[in-house]
Amino acid sequence: MTAWAYLLLAGVLEVGFASMLKLTENFTKLYPTLIFLVFAVSSFYCLTKATNSIPIGTAYAVWTGIGAVGTILIGIFFYKEPASMMRLFFLFTLIASIIGLKLVSN
Repeated sequence: MTAWAYLLLAGVLEVGFASMLKLTENFTKLYPTLIFLVFAVSSFYCLTKATNSIPIGTAYAVWTGIGAVGTILIGIFFYKEPASMMRLFFLFTLIASIIGLKLVSN
């Protein structure tokens, strides 16, 4: 697997663990907490593998960006959070920034 594939997977797993936070109810629910832990450990493992080839600053920015975008979308579609025009605008700029980092990195 390439470093960028590891980074993409790490970002998707971050969406998983960030989205599970709400379901853990402050870590009082066992199964959501266990799923959170599996996603979190797996995400950090993949991020570590990605940073073997991708600069840490770029990898971290892309990882958190994927996590932020995905978690916002989960919030909008599954938790019925607001999708205002300004929120969507800044979501778009975040996605553009992630793509820009990929384009300027080796």
